[in-house]
Amino acid sequence: MKRFMRAFFIVLDACGVGELPDAAVYGDAGSATLPHTAEAVGGLTVPHLEKLGLGKITPIQGVSGDIGASAAFGKMAERSAGKDSTTGHWEHFGVILDKPFPVYPHGFPDDLIGEFCRRSGYEVIGNEPASGTEIIARLGEEHVKTGRLIVYTSADSVFQIAAHEHVVPPDELYRICRIARDVLVGEHAVGRVIARPFEGSPGSFSRTKRRKDFSISPPAPLVGEKLVESGHEVLAIGKIYDIMAGKGISRTAGAAGNMPAMDRTIEAAQNFEAGLVMVNLVDFDMLWGHRNDYRSFAHGLEEFDHRLGQFLPLMGTDDLLIITADHGCDPTMPSTDHSREYVPLLVYYAGMPADVNLGTRATFADTGKTLAENFGIDYPFPGNSFLGEIGHGA
Repeated sequence: MKRFMRAFFIVLDACGVGELPDAAVYGDAGSATLPHTAEAVGGLTVPHLEKLGLGKITPIQGVSGDIGASAAFGKMAERSAGKDSTTGHWEHFGVILDKPFPVYPHGFPDDLIGEFCRRSGYEVIGNEPASGTEIIARLGEEHVKTGRLIVYTSADSVFQIAAHEHVVPPDELYRICRIARDVLVGEHAVGRVIARPFEGSPGSFSRTKRRKDFSISPPAPLVGEKLVESGHEVLAIGKIYDIMAGKGISRTAGAAGNMPAMDRTIEAAQNFEAGLVMVNLVDFDMLWGHRNDYRSFAHGLEEFDHRLGQFLPLMGTDDLLIITADHGCDPTMPSTDHSREYVPLLVYYAGMPADVNLGTRATFADTGKTLAENFGIDYPFPGNSFLGEIGHGA
């Protein structure tokens, strides 16, 4: 089989395309992130995504589905239990979870908080589910006065620690988060511990770009690990390194936001010789989805589309592009949490057949299986490769 020398895997974080059949179990009935966002702003202008076939996946206002798509298109169901970033990314790369990570709708147990305080040497305030910006506004002044850490969670499996950079410098906050990661094991093995530095003064606190995630290690090998073991280069751009707990990555490039991540991706298209480039565009989730800011979400999609137009001409005949997501986060719904949704699938290479319909995939793991097959990895990862379906057979 003819193989691609380079593969680019871009995750539009939180850009779901409609509720999964079990969405109601998760409290997400009716969620449809991209269709609802487009409707809320009177339609999207995303000509490059449109040409690839985004509008053929599901109706999206402003995005035509009545075209001959230049990419293969479809949507993917999540087989894992859960709807968080770690679960979604892991499934894309070959690890399917039978049970979700633990969540704490009433805050963390007293004994767990006590152990964290004992080991870290810090007392805490908060310990409740909350919006990050809201809890910092509400408890930031008390934190600055007392030095107590702001601990909070959400509907996702996260233990978040917020601290003012002048009270607890980022490196110290990262050290504290590593302690929390060591405490949160067994039944309390949350998906991520997240450092949330902030700055400013009462009434004008704001989070900085020095967020850092400390993910639990995956319970089985990821596709990237087998690639690296086989001598392939794997470059992670954005928060991918943190989500994967550093597993299966040979190089990483930090990027605080969508546009810096696209800068690094375009640089990789110009300089990366062979292997896999994994990219996460976090702003859809972190800045807009969780804040119900559908206007900025829509603008961010159009901004990404513009940068996609700069990236596509840099693809050679031996390059593969996969664009997908990890879950939804519908900014038009009352909830500010992730939503259990199908994710889009767009697959492109220069000269591919037009209008290839990949249908509804049973698991995100089909992407990892495809990448494993492309790079000659002989390992029993779950899922079904679509390499042959896109006209790139023997």
